[in-house]
Amino acid sequence: MRRLTVDHEVGTDAVIVRAAGDVDISTVRILVEQLTEGLALASTHPGRLLVLDLAEVSYFGSAGLNAALECHEQGRAAGVAVRLVAEHGRVLRPLQVTNLDSVLAIFPTLDQALLPEDSESQP
Repeated sequence: MRRLTVDHEVGTDAVIVRAAGDVDISTVRILVEQLTEGLALASTHPGRLLVLDLAEVSYFGSAGLNAALECHEQGRAAGVAVRLVAEHGRVLRPLQVTNLDSVLAIFPTLDQALLPEDSESQP
């Protein structure tokens, strides 16, 4: 099991929350806290965009899926777009199996997730 670390930064185009390690029931609280803070920051950010970067996540269980979906729903209610960065099966597969890939905006790279809406290119 790889210890979860999560941080956030306020960039020019968006608020970015980066996670690395295992996201499961015992660690999801850390992710939820950073997503909550990130959404608050994104709601006053000119870009009104929160990007959850999961590129360094080694395990993404049901608790992580629920946290991502809840963040998406809270973002929509607050007028903040929420996008995920996921490029490997450890994260993509759970999203696909649960059909969340049809609900959440998922991008293979951070650069693609940061593109303006009119030039979005989802995989």
